[in-house]
Amino acid sequence: MEMEQNDQSVTVVITQVVKPGCETAYEAWLKDITSVSRTYLGHLGTNVIRPQLGVRNEYVIIFRFDDYKNLKMWMTSRDREYWLNQGKHLVESDPNVQQICGLEAWFSLPGQPLKTPPRYKIALLTWGAVYVLINILSTFLVPLLRGLPHLIISLIVTIIMVVLLTYVVMPRVSRFFSWWLYPKSRKFSN
Repeated sequence: MEMEQNDQSVTVVITQVVKPGCETAYEAWLKDITSVSRTYLGHLGTNVIRPQLGVRNEYVIIFRFDDYKNLKMWMTSRDREYWLNQGKHLVESDPNVQQICGLEAWFSLPGQPLKTPPRYKIALLTWGAVYVLINILSTFLVPLLRGLPHLIISLIVTIIMVVLLTYVVMPRVSRFFSWWLYPKSRKFSN
């Protein structure tokens, strides 16, 4: 398993509930710890999803690293330990930390801890979305790009496809097919 993780980027999703009244101090702490994480080898980015009234009451912090080894360096670092200790008084409990790899990050239930469905379900839905998108882009976009070199057309199409998959298509597909992806989770949420 570890060998597989070393060959691909790794994402860690951390959820924390901030104590009421500590939001401003938590935001400052969050800025500091994410700044430190950027100094670590292999850091690919950090995203923060803030609480939304009535939807989600926790902060979701997403750290991406280029491989498992570099992620582990950050996760076991003294810097991270120091900053976690500095922020303990701002949160209601220890953070929930989940590690995911590859396409699994596209498949999460909003407002719930990250659970990934079986890989065959991820593969089928990803294939379906890519199939539909590539045909739509080939039909409507590629004719507009005629005259450009083939590699430039491929570059433009793949950039648009990845952006659409990541920000538009897969979040909607995973919500629409949540009954199939997470059958047990839906039973408990009703």
